[in-house]
Amino acid sequence: MARLADYFVVVGYDLDKRGGSEGQGHILQRFPEKDWEDNPFPQGIELFCQPNGWQLVPERERPSFFVSVLTDINSERHYCACFTFWEGLDNPQLQKAEASEVDEDEVPGLVQPTQVFAPKSLVLVSRLDHTEVFRNCLGLIYAVHVDSLSVPLETVIGNLLTCVIPVAGGSQINESPVCSLNLSVPQALACDWLLGCFQDQPCQEEREESLRTITLGAGDRQVIQTPINDTLPVSGSSVAHLFRQLGIVNVLYLFCAALTEHKILFLSSSYQRLTDACRALLAIMFPLKYSFTYVPILPGKLLEVLSTPTPFIIGVNSFFRSETQELVGSMTLDVIIADLDGGTVTIPECVHISLLPDPLLQQTQTALSMVLDPELEIADHAFPPSSTQPSTLKIQDKEIRAVFLWLFGQLFHGYRWCLHIIRIHPEPVIRFHKAAFLGQRALTEDDFLMKVLDGMAFAGFISERGPPYRLTDLFDDLIANQVERIRQEECSPHKVMNHIKELAEQLFKNENPYPAVAMHKVQRPAESPGHNDPKNLAIFPLLDDVTVQLFIDHAAAKLQTAPPVVKAELKGMVPSGPPLGDIVDRHGHVLANSARRLEVVRNCITYIFDNKMLEAKKLMPAVLRALKGRAARVCLTQELNQHVLQNRAVLDDQQFDYIVRMMNCTLQDCSHMDEHGIAAILLPLVTAFCRKLGAGITQFAYSCVQEHMVWTNMQFWEAMFYSDVQNHIRALYLEADGGEQSTASRGQQESGPAAGGQELLGALELASEQSRLWPTLSKEQQSERVQKEESTVFSQAIHYANRMSYLLLPLDTSKNRLLNRSGIGDVESVSNSYVTNSIAGSMAESYDTESGFEDAESSDVANSVVRFINRFVDKVCNESGVTNEHLKALHTMIPDIVQMHIETLDAVHRESKRLPPIQKPKLLRPILLAGEELVMDGMRVHLISDGREEATGALGGPPLLPAEGAIFLTTYRLIFKGTPNDPLVGEQVVTRSFPIASLTKEKRISVSLSMDQFIQEGLQLRSCTFQLLKIAFDEEVASDLAEVFRKHMHKLRYPQHVQGTFAFTVGQSGKTLVEHKTKDKNQSIKTLSKNLVKSAKRTIGRQYVTRKKYSPPTWENRSSLQSELDEDELSVSEELDQGSLTLSSTIRSSDRQTMSNVVERACCRDYQRLGLGTLSNSLTRSKNEPFRISTVNRMYTVCRSYPGLLIVPQSIPDSTIQRISRCYRQNRFPVVCWRNSRTKAVLLRSAGLHAKGVVGFFKSPNAPSAGPSQADSTSLEQEKYMQAIISSMPSYCEPSGRNTLGGFTSTHMSTSDSSDKLRQPKIGALMKQVMGGKEDVPETFSRGALGQRARVISLSQPRVSGKARNPPGGKWGSIRGSGRLSAYNPEVGNRLSSKESPQPNGGPSEALFLRQQRAYLYIIGDKTQLKGGKQDSFQQWEVVPIEVCDVRQVKNSFKKLMKACVPSSATSEPGMTFHRCLEESEWMCLLHRVLQVSVLVVELLDTGSSVMVSLEDGWDVTTQVVSLVQLLSDPYYRTFDGFRLLVEKEWLSFGHRFSHRGAQTLASQSSGFTPVFLQFLDCVHQIHLQFPMEFEFSQYYLKFLAYHYVSNRFRTFLLDSDYERIELGVLYEEKGERKNPQVCKSVWDYIDRLNKKTPIFFNYMFSPEDEEVLRPYSFISNLKVWDFYIEETLSEGPSYDWELVQRGRQERLAEEVPDKPDTTTPKSQRHIVWPCYDSRSRVVPDAITKLLQDLQSLEAELGLPPEKWKDTWDKIKANQRVEAKLENRPSFNSSLLMSSNLSHQRRSQGVYLPESGVGSSINLAMDREISTTSTPVAGRPSTSTLYSQFQSTESENRSFEGILFKKGALLKPWKPRWFVLDKTKHQLRYYETRQDKECKGVIELAEVESVIPGTPTMGAPKNIEEKAFFDLKTTKRVYNFCAQDSPNAQLWMDSIQSCLSDA
Repeated sequence: MARLADYFVVVGYDLDKRGGSEGQGHILQRFPEKDWEDNPFPQGIELFCQPNGWQLVPERERPSFFVSVLTDINSERHYCACFTFWEGLDNPQLQKAEASEVDEDEVPGLVQPTQVFAPKSLVLVSRLDHTEVFRNCLGLIYAVHVDSLSVPLETVIGNLLTCVIPVAGGSQINESPVCSLNLSVPQALACDWLLGCFQDQPCQEEREESLRTITLGAGDRQVIQTPINDTLPVSGSSVAHLFRQLGIVNVLYLFCAALTEHKILFLSSSYQRLTDACRALLAIMFPLKYSFTYVPILPGKLLEVLSTPTPFIIGVNSFFRSETQELVGSMTLDVIIADLDGGTVTIPECVHISLLPDPLLQQTQTALSMVLDPELEIADHAFPPSSTQPSTLKIQDKEIRAVFLWLFGQLFHGYRWCLHIIRIHPEPVIRFHKAAFLGQRALTEDDFLMKVLDGMAFAGFISERGPPYRLTDLFDDLIANQVERIRQEECSPHKVMNHIKELAEQLFKNENPYPAVAMHKVQRPAESPGHNDPKNLAIFPLLDDVTVQLFIDHAAAKLQTAPPVVKAELKGMVPSGPPLGDIVDRHGHVLANSARRLEVVRNCITYIFDNKMLEAKKLMPAVLRALKGRAARVCLTQELNQHVLQNRAVLDDQQFDYIVRMMNCTLQDCSHMDEHGIAAILLPLVTAFCRKLGAGITQFAYSCVQEHMVWTNMQFWEAMFYSDVQNHIRALYLEADGGEQSTASRGQQESGPAAGGQELLGALELASEQSRLWPTLSKEQQSERVQKEESTVFSQAIHYANRMSYLLLPLDTSKNRLLNRSGIGDVESVSNSYVTNSIAGSMAESYDTESGFEDAESSDVANSVVRFINRFVDKVCNESGVTNEHLKALHTMIPDIVQMHIETLDAVHRESKRLPPIQKPKLLRPILLAGEELVMDGMRVHLISDGREEATGALGGPPLLPAEGAIFLTTYRLIFKGTPNDPLVGEQVVTRSFPIASLTKEKRISVSLSMDQFIQEGLQLRSCTFQLLKIAFDEEVASDLAEVFRKHMHKLRYPQHVQGTFAFTVGQSGKTLVEHKTKDKNQSIKTLSKNLVKSAKRTIGRQYVTRKKYSPPTWENRSSLQSELDEDELSVSEELDQGSLTLSSTIRSSDRQTMSNVVERACCRDYQRLGLGTLSNSLTRSKNEPFRISTVNRMYTVCRSYPGLLIVPQSIPDSTIQRISRCYRQNRFPVVCWRNSRTKAVLLRSAGLHAKGVVGFFKSPNAPSAGPSQADSTSLEQEKYMQAIISSMPSYCEPSGRNTLGGFTSTHMSTSDSSDKLRQPKIGALMKQVMGGKEDVPETFSRGALGQRARVISLSQPRVSGKARNPPGGKWGSIRGSGRLSAYNPEVGNRLSSKESPQPNGGPSEALFLRQQRAYLYIIGDKTQLKGGKQDSFQQWEVVPIEVCDVRQVKNSFKKLMKACVPSSATSEPGMTFHRCLEESEWMCLLHRVLQVSVLVVELLDTGSSVMVSLEDGWDVTTQVVSLVQLLSDPYYRTFDGFRLLVEKEWLSFGHRFSHRGAQTLASQSSGFTPVFLQFLDCVHQIHLQFPMEFEFSQYYLKFLAYHYVSNRFRTFLLDSDYERIELGVLYEEKGERKNPQVCKSVWDYIDRLNKKTPIFFNYMFSPEDEEVLRPYSFISNLKVWDFYIEETLSEGPSYDWELVQRGRQERLAEEVPDKPDTTTPKSQRHIVWPCYDSRSRVVPDAITKLLQDLQSLEAELGLPPEKWKDTWDKIKANQRVEAKLENRPSFNSSLLMSSNLSHQRRSQGVYLPESGVGSSINLAMDREISTTSTPVAGRPSTSTLYSQFQSTESENRSFEGILFKKGALLKPWKPRWFVLDKTKHQLRYYETRQDKECKGVIELAEVESVIPGTPTMGAPKNIEEKAFFDLKTTKRVYNFCAQDSPNAQLWMDSIQSCLSDA
């Protein structure tokens, strides 16, 4: 029984404390005045009466009512029902209270004094939640007061405070008689009511009525319905309202958020709605109870509560919306806001709400929509039922709650099977085994359930519902009896609805036990007309507290004298419901493995125990793979358990080894949750299986399975401990109650949490029975049982201390393995989610002394284990109620247990070392190069698989990795050689290696091998040759040896000086790796540099200034101010102190020998080839050349990083060059590097300018401060230099070509060059793309303005073809017209695309000198460099600003590319596929940028403009661009000799910093590896793919260079410039004598030598077109990933060290040849080719290579001298051409190559139309469709053919010509050809195209027998009539032809016939 109301309070407006803007309330009266003992008065009620604050109002408001909820310190909720009404204030009071306020704030006269109303609240405080009853009672009191009824208010309030009602039980009739006295209150005065207390009992019917009705003595009568079961929440219709306000999805979000402990805030303008919404949310959470902050109505003054860090459910009035949002905003925005009035739920971005698991979420939503909107289902029915109204709100409310009850039934079913009961007496102690629950439900991955089980609400649920003997409710019944029904019906929504309706009915019945009775008689205040008149309303009177107290005292006295209420408690055993295992099995979650796999596991174990080791060994790999599935793991533990039970636990060495491997594999593959189940079953087994090592020494399996995280997980040990304690407690009572044999037989003794269901049932049943008997036992019996239980727990704790020391102490305690594992030494992993924070805190305190584990003594191992066990014991003993004495005893025991175990282990360890080692595979020796020496001999390692799946067998094929073998460190390479672990491929050899110089990253890793019990130390080594070695050292390798290996490797990777690299040390002994002399030389250079800098700074004021030997800033610091950089790098000019710079000791450039060597250098040879100048002996030069070879840099004094000889304009003297060079970074001034042989445009290269200005000509900040004239002169000289370059161009010199390039064009262009005009429009588009212009390039181009005068197409006039002709309007702009050139200048692009650009300065667009052409010189510069600066209007150059890819970008991009192509581990993220990683690396974007700029430059050069590439320091991007431009423009560079020359000239001589970018030495280590040259090779590879017939070398040649430019095998790519190479004496040594003919110092020599032996570098498709300029597509979609990055050959390693590969193959062949020829069985010639293992190009060579190989072997068989492959090839080609002419068929080039048309996909032709007055370009692609439209005609050309504009370029007579389709030879397709009938020569010739000069075949008319109509054959052109076919029969064969149509065919036949008859 409970009081209906504990306190009645009157709260009014406090007139005395009115200050500031807000008033305050204060308690006027409260009854009773003394606190109840069981329920103290809650503080702060006045705040909650007016949550918006106490304020006076000008108009009386209607009375209001709401219920607030207050929570006290004991988490008890108090319901405060507030009834508020407004009373008028008298004028004097107002004046007194607000004298000052009126004057300031209120306008006099506006508010009358009597119009101010103050609020007053009547408050009931109760622990019961009966909202309607409270509303009625307070309403009655107000009515009595307002209507001045005759009943005294004291009587009403006294009666109210003495009402006692039952808490629950539906007000059954067997309640105590005291209640009737309290409730049957006569309707009279107080004294009458008191008399009534002593009346006799009424009869039965009256009692039932009186029990459920109350009256307050004012003629009222109310029914109170108490719920039958008070554990179920009462919700009224609040849940239904909540769903109506927010909708299904929103409420589900709130539901999940509340369960997963998020912060929830409700907003509404109604207080009662806030309370209802909060009540509803709590109601649907049943059976879980919310245990965090719960404030349905939060007063405005307490809004700071919202910033609490803990979860909450709070309601706030919308009045405070803005304040709330400010508060929430200032926090971390982790509050979910539900607006009840607006119907929205706002979830912040940072909050992730875990939703219900998938099928459940869908089913719940469906069920809710069927409840809330039953019409939805039948909305589409043709004949809908007459009425399907949703239930009434009250019923609907219960239906919704039933849905959630059903949901929890599904979520929590089987939870009782995972309860561990660890104490029964005196109080049950119960623990929930989360891991077992989730594991068996197969929900280990479910985020929502994990969070719910970890939450506080679930902890409360377990403590409340865990005990097995208690009252049960609807939820217990659902879990026990209806789970099966739920499972069967879950797929049928209608059955689900029926079930939900049944549950709803029970919920409704519980809340409304007597729905028929609804008898309310409550007085309401009269609504009379004058009701609101203030005069009619008296102030609420002060009540007589004595009278009220009298009522309360009498009632209390009566209650004390009444007999105590004895209510029969209906406790009982809580049923557990169906066990978990069955349900999961039916779902089929667990049985993922096939029966076959389980059979394999069983067989293998049987073989092991039957000692059939060979059979077991064969099955082992399959077993280890099968153990990845859970069923196989369970099967293994069951099988092993069987053998333990049969006493077969003592094994021999090999059996023991196999069993341990299987256990390790089982534990290793467990998931985080699942491992607890498996490890729990294995725990007894690892202490059972053992082997005898020697006299009395036994090694148990636990010493070999320690390397698993589960043993260091505190929660695992707790769960195991509780499980075992439960078994023992159960056994204790089974023994005690000997009679209960049935229970004992039902519960089989099994250990572990996965034990059978029967056993658990027994434990809970037993506990329930014992709890029932407990009150009947005597005190002695009770204490005896408590003591027995406590002793059981204590003994188990000792047992577990032993068990834990077994698994935590390593076999070799000196090795410190334990501490290196995270776990024991790692606080965080122990205090994971399973351990409460308080424990984590105490652990941290006890543990913070541990820090340096690495050097810890072995005793530290013992200490840390002792500490770990102590923590465990403290926790479980405190929870299990072990006495303090026992706990102390345990703490003293544990160190002894550990010490004892350590001693045992030492003996075991000693003996185990004496065991014969397991037979390991023999270490294979690698093949070494000549001069390569081993630095460290092979160390046994395991090569682990990385992220590439091919080798692991994941993509099919055998698992080649992991493999066991050895790692070798040589002076040149890192080599792994070994054999796969999988016995199926154990005979194969796996090789992985890379040059030590290409190592980019080394990282220590810990690797757990599945077959080994230890976690191994390992290394991950990444190489920039796209290789990754992930190795784990075998245990036989000492850890210090691994460290020595690392140090040696580091020393070899980063030698002190470049002379320490393999290319220099090859052939020398390894000891002379670092020479003292080298160090000295370095030292001298350094000191010299320092002196130079000092002297430079001294003389800076009066001397010329130049750059010292370059030491460029690192790219990281490049952003620092340029001026600072300049200031730091000053040195004395060579003009003043030349001697100080010439290192005569090292440079021999004064020798004539050296000078002649310079002349022989690649640069010089190329200059002469290009006609850029010659260098005669007397160093004189011919004056008529525009350029000369300058020797100004022969001593490398002007620019250290340039070659000795440079091409400069003829007119510029050397002295000028020295001055100009200072304006450029690193002194790299513009020099010519290539000239277009046709247009004579030149390509120049230089570094970027120092100056910030556009071309920096106008003021050089580097100029010394001698005076303005100095600066001006440098600027002028620079201008002169540019002008000299422009003047060198014939287009500029032509007298007629003043303003157009017309004259030049007419003289230098023939018809065949029309492609230039054609491509013009593209340049503008290209330019805009390259410059990153924002506007789109127009599709059409307006014509130039020269009108009819131009007879030829000049470069200045782009044309449009066909319909797109615009009136003349566009003009070429020029820099003259524009004021300032911004960094992003769109005008250059616009001009080039002939688009008008408005003048920025508003001047006229047609300037007087406006050129009608492109600029003579374009300067490609860096956007960031080209800001500001004024362009002179008369200069003839133009700047193209582009964005350059920074070297840092290249470096980062390359790192990502390596990770994408060679990932270190398989990616766990689903989105990170190879292509996604490749995209993120942005490597392709960088290639695209470089190619795009290069193509632009090619276009500009091809149209006759010169280009100067002036980017960064002139040695990275500049080199890439100029090299690619030359490669695209000049076919010579696409041959072997040409490409070599290009690389030697542009990369080596012009000083690309190979050593610095490749981080080849210790000094450059910090700069990291930046593959600028590799990027260039990749660009060449992309071009090669698009033009496969234009390159003499193959793709392999490019890969070979890519590999060896980082390998340091050759000296070619070492050092940063020619200057450094001369200084070291390596530049010219290659010409002289060779000491060691085996060792090639130059990669080029090696390639030449190899090329003579084998066609490996040759491209068979090479058939170049003369002077072909390549224009590759550069879009990313056109680029392909280079297979160099992703291919590997595990059989032989990289194939780029050719001798190694050849020797390896010979050795393998020698092994494969059998000793005796086996004649019995024919040997198959077939060979399995595995991806990533075999070299496919070798196993399956292309046809030509195969034929050449066959030729060689035939020559060898016949004893002929072998002929060089190249000679054979050339001979065949020559023969082929001759035969082609004889046989009248296409020449060799196209017949041998099936892909002849490849070349034509990309070659386009332009056509010049002389008829059109203005001139136009047409793009005529070589498409067959276009070609076929031409019609053959006799006589004069007609306009109907596209080819009629051409003049005959052939000297022969063409009688008749046109296109015919010709059928090829056998199996060849029909092809269109251009046929020419020549009457003079009596021939029918055919060509590929009209322009083709080379005849593809000839048919001699003398051999023709007949011309007859033919028929179409297979593959003939479609849609052509039959009569268009005709045949030509010769003496040798029949030719099939096809014309455009039948008239054309007839014309051809007649023409041929007439020729024949003429003959």
